[in-house]
Amino acid sequence: MRFSEFMQEWLYGEDGYYTKKITIGKEGDFYTAVSSSMFFGGSIANRLISVIDEGFLSKDCVVVEVGAHKGYLLADMVQFIYTLRPELLETLRFMIVEPQAENAKMQIEYFKESFGDVVSLEHKTSLDDVDEDEAFVVANEIFDAFSCEVIKDDKMLYMRSEHIPYFDEQSEDIKKIVEKYGFRRGEIGLGYGEFANSIQKAFKTYEFVTFDYGDKEQRSDFSLRIYHKHHTYPFFALTDFVKEEDEKPKGVSLEKLYKKSDITYDVNFTYLIDEFVNQGATLVWYKTQLAALVEFGIDKLLELLAKNSDEATYKAELNRAKVLISPAFMGERFKCCVFRSSR
Repeated sequence: MRFSEFMQEWLYGEDGYYTKKITIGKEGDFYTAVSSSMFFGGSIANRLISVIDEGFLSKDCVVVEVGAHKGYLLADMVQFIYTLRPELLETLRFMIVEPQAENAKMQIEYFKESFGDVVSLEHKTSLDDVDEDEAFVVANEIFDAFSCEVIKDDKMLYMRSEHIPYFDEQSEDIKKIVEKYGFRRGEIGLGYGEFANSIQKAFKTYEFVTFDYGDKEQRSDFSLRIYHKHHTYPFFALTDFVKEEDEKPKGVSLEKLYKKSDITYDVNFTYLIDEFVNQGATLVWYKTQLAALVEFGIDKLLELLAKNSDEATYKAELNRAKVLISPAFMGERFKCCVFRSSR
């Protein structure tokens, strides 16, 4: 079995990790920018307002989140739109593209609890079901959850049924990517081009904002890893590729973590950007999360909070926001791409 098939089954197969109700944050397996601070969504909402003011999108566009989990990000955006430009709530529509029924149920319930009947939420199970004129589309940490192949020189990773990995000859499709980009070791995400094509077909005019961890440069080692209850396990540390027993984590194994934890890798943004451009999108810019959120006006939003709240509230939210922009936390490790297309 190709590793990508194994990873797809781990995350999305029957009883796969993402097919169940998972918890993100302190009680879950990992944190995201959304779970860290509402100013992540607030900054993106501010970006949306600036795109409308610029005239690229109209006040009647649809705001779409892909890979929304509980819907916190889109809900935070709605809340900040209400604060910053409330009249837009009378014209904008809000949509989540969500294939998992359990997640869709949570999203509907959360929006109902948060906004009652004031804000309606549309659902689509796939981008293939969407046909809109204008959209502002956002996705946080979705590309690291696309299945990948793992390469080492002229070999690629396969899995035996007993959760035993081994390297063997590269398939022709992977060999072409390796030759084009000069990849020697690491992960190659699959499906980026198909996703970009789906975005292109779903919206005649769109801006797509996405955040993920990774770099433009290819790593010289493997980033494949597993998150379980806020512990990080390098994938190969749980295999026989590590010979020394004292180097292996105690009490865990691939078999025990299979479908019960998140498996992920660093996104190669050069490859991701090329896949979007090949489908007709234009890269507006690529920046660190720190630079992107400052561009989106997170500092101005925090100043607004300071003027309109007590000191304790401001300091608490400031500390949460620091996780987003501090180079020691998410600020430098996470990157942001903004793509546009109009046809």
